[in-house]
Amino acid sequence: MVRIHDGLNPRTVAVILDSQSVKGAETVGADGRGFDGGKLINGRKRHLAVDMRGLALAVMVTNASPHDSISARDQLFRLRLTHSELAIAWADSAYGGSLVDWSHSFLNITLKTVPRRKDQDGFAVLAKRWRVERAISWIIRARRNVRDYERLVSHSEAHITWTFITLMVRRLTRPPRPPRTEPHPVEPVKAAGKPKPIRLRPLQPRTIRLAPTTLR
Repeated sequence: MVRIHDGLNPRTVAVILDSQSVKGAETVGADGRGFDGGKLINGRKRHLAVDMRGLALAVMVTNASPHDSISARDQLFRLRLTHSELAIAWADSAYGGSLVDWSHSFLNITLKTVPRRKDQDGFAVLAKRWRVERAISWIIRARRNVRDYERLVSHSEAHITWTFITLMVRRLTRPPRPPRTEPHPVEPVKAAGKPKPIRLRPLQPRTIRLAPTTLR
């Protein structure tokens, strides 16, 4: 509804993936939490898939110990089941490696990684990835999401989904957002040209094979 409100196609063909590790409160049991060695955080990890406007298409919460490429397989598989029109996904280098070939072979999704800059020191705004980074900042604005207090993973996912629902309802009450006339400063210059046509993938009808009956 928000995409139609802004004059966009209701179904997007491109997504951006990223994750966020948050500390788990004492209410999070030992079986539902883990340790993220990269961020040095003991808690849970939130996996987001957003469209080009930063609106969430899929929210998944796991313990913080698994690598992003491991949890991304489950996340991409869920996206393929619920959004058959998806064709391309952008993510950071943690989603590279064998995951790129797996997503193309089994899910028919082109996964592209956006690497860090060679001269980058600390956090920097990168092309495509800034959209999902902004969505993560929207989650933190809801103070309940600063930490994970929920015993069940499904409750954590519900709180994050609730945050995005609140954001989208507010957008529906405002005038439509005008399209960007100039590309974002970190986006490639070639993005400023004529937009490429979007090809929608029609759903292929499923054939049901019936067992032959014995004629008597």
